[in-house]
Parts: sequence; C-alpha cells; structure tokens
Amino acid sequence: MKQDTLKHVPVMLAEAVDALAVKPGGVYVDGTFGRGGHAREVLKRLGAGGRLLLLDRDPQAVAMARAEFGQDPRVQVRHGSFAGLAEWDATEDGVDGVLLDIGVSSPQLDDPQRGFSFQADAPLDMRMDTSQGESAADYLARAAEQDIADALYEYGEERNSRRIARWIVERRADNPIRTTAELAELCARANPKREPGKHPATRTFQALRIVVNGELDALQRGLEGARQRLRPGGRLAVISFHSLEDRIVKQFIRTHSQPPPSRRGLPPPPHAPLTLRAIGSAQLPGAEEIERNPRARSAVLRVAERLEAAP
Repeated sequence: MKQDTLKHVPVMLAEAVDALAVKPGGVYVDGTFGRGGHAREVLKRLGAGGRLLLLDRDPQAVAMARAEFGQDPRVQVRHGSFAGLAEWDATEDGVDGVLLDIGVSSPQLDDPQRGFSFQADAPLDMRMDTSQGESAADYLARAAEQDIADALYEYGEERNSRRIARWIVERRADNPIRTTAELAELCARANPKREPGKHPATRTFQALRIVVNGELDALQRGLEGARQRLRPGGRLAVISFHSLEDRIVKQFIRTHSQPPPSRRGLPPPPHAPLTLRAIGSAQLPGAEEIERNPRARSAVLRVAERLEAAP
C-alpha cells in the first residue's frame, strides 16, 4: 500500500494540544509523530522562536516528518523511540511540553504488510521499527511455551492463553506460523466460545504487538524521561488506548503527584519530593469524535504539570 494512501485521523486533537498550553516560544516534544496530526496543530501555535522536536520509531513516519517539516527551522526530527527522549541532546536544556499518543497508529494497522492486523493475510511482522528487532513470527518460532502463554494472558488478557501457546509450539515443530492468517485461524480454532463483536484473535494480536515492541517498558521509560526533561510548568499529555497503558500512566502521575498513603497510628512514610501535579481527571473523546473515528472510542487522555521541586 502506498504511503500517501494511508489515512490517519489524530485522536483528541484539540484536547491534547490544548492540554500542552503551548507557548509561542516554547520547546515541545511529539514523541509519537505518526502522520503528524498533533504536530501540525502544535506548529500552528508556535512562534518563530519556538521549537518542535519530533520522534517516531517507525521509519515511514520519520520519512514523512522529514519530507514535510525538514525545511522548517523550528523542527528537529529523530528516528527513535520516545523511551529515549531524555537521552536526546535536543532535550538537554529542558522542554515545555511532551505529547505521547501511545500504541499502534492507523497507518500501521491499515497497511497489511506491517502484519498488525488479521483483516488481510500478510507476513506476521508487527514491528513498529522495521529496521531492527525480531518479528512476531520470529518470536513465536523461538519463545518458550510458558513465555508465550504468560504474554498472551498478561498483555492480551487472553483466557485461552495456555491452549493457544501449546498449539503454536506443537505446530512450529513442523510448520512455524509465518503469516497473520495462519495465526488468526489458529486463534479461532482455540477459542470455541467467541466474545460477541470481537474476533477470537484480537487479544493474541494485541499481546504479541506489545511484546515484540516492548511497549510497556518503553512507556515507563518515556514517562520518566519526560518528567526529567520537563521545565517547571511544563506539561505532559498522554493518550492511551487500553487499560494496561492507562494504568501505567495513571500510576506514574499519582506516584509523582501524591504522597504515599499513611497507615493509621503511624507517621507518614518518607517519600521523594513531589514533582508533578495532575491536571484535571482523565478525559475521554466525545460522541461526535467517536462517530467520526471509531478507533477513538477507547482513548483516554491524562495530563500532568511539572512542579518546581527537583527530581
């Protein structure tokens, strides 16, 4: 599929960029450029002295960012995961906002050759960064049965995780799974009782994507990197799409914005200085947006602001 045919509708566009409270001369990081929807809106609000730092681990997204924004002196583009944003020299002097739109993007889902979806038969890849790492097919060909089962249960909440893992290992002795259709068919046979409105391979595909891309570890590292690099008053805005991600974001903000609970009759436990302030409660997309873009229905936006305290 040609890159220019891959459509992407940014989720919670106004809410996320509003949450950053963009200052014309500020420095902002879009850690998940995707196809640039949020980045374009941030740029509209930046003045000549502002800067926008763009990150993405997907080479296609980086190529698009460089093609569209490479001549803008306010923009700097880097190929890499937002997990390493604190190691990027461009963030060393601090930033005024970080935006993270977590998970797989619509163009990645819609390009069958990327292997994220079971809607079309394609190589079982699932790597967000196709220049490195092992594919989902390679992972299934070498991982231990227990490790596969644990991953499907923990990251996909798949109730038939052990059966699916056992069938994968039994099959690979003669014919390892190499395509999305082969895995989807195995999941369908292993899930005799299907959830209404949900393909029996949905949870397995989600879990494998998270494992192959190390998504939850990257999220933890990215959140901490943002906390380290944000200047006082700087904003962190994170859009997540499933409960595992949102739980990590919620807990991270709570840990750095609230003292740990004390037990009755005991002195308050010691804790590091608080460095974040939660801005409002979790925001959800409106009915109008969900109607326009059904993929927005599970989105959750959480926002925090950096305090003066040292890390």
